[in-house]
Order: sequence, then structure tokens, then C-alpha cells
Amino acid sequence: MTSIAKIEAKARHSPENVSYTDMLKLCTHYFGEPRSGSGSHNAIFKMPWIGDPRINLQNKNGKAKPYQVKQAIAAIDRSKEES
Repeated sequence: MTSIAKIEAKARHSPENVSYTDMLKLCTHYFGEPRSGSGSHNAIFKMPWIGDPRINLQNKNGKAKPYQVKQAIAAIDRSKEES
């Protein structure tokens, strides 16, 4: 089982090579359960602040889309700064 810290490090280093399931674990850890679309192809996570209401993750051939990984990492950084 991959730890959250390892998934986060991999996402920061190589956003194009992160599995969809690993990103689901990472976002669920930081933002809670997805609010909708939690099937095998799509997950939407609500953000705790105004202005950036969600992180959308899409499954593309078993991997998360790189631009969505970058958005999730930016949201994680913001969440850490504000806590």
C-alpha cells in the first residue's frame, strides 16, 4: 500500500505518471469523500474555500490527467498554508 506522502511526492515530481486511484486516495485524505461522480471514471472534491469550488479528477487509461494533478497539488498546498 502506497503512503499518502509517497503519492504526494510522486504527484509533485511527475504529474503525468500518477494513477487515478492514487490521486483518489490523496484527495480523499486532504478533502474528504468526493461529493459526486465517485465512480471509476470521475470524482469531484469540494474545496473548503470560496472561489475555487472543486477539484475534478478524471480517469484516462488508469492515470489522472496531469493538469488535474497539478490543480490538486496547488489545492493541497493552499490547504496546508491556511491550516
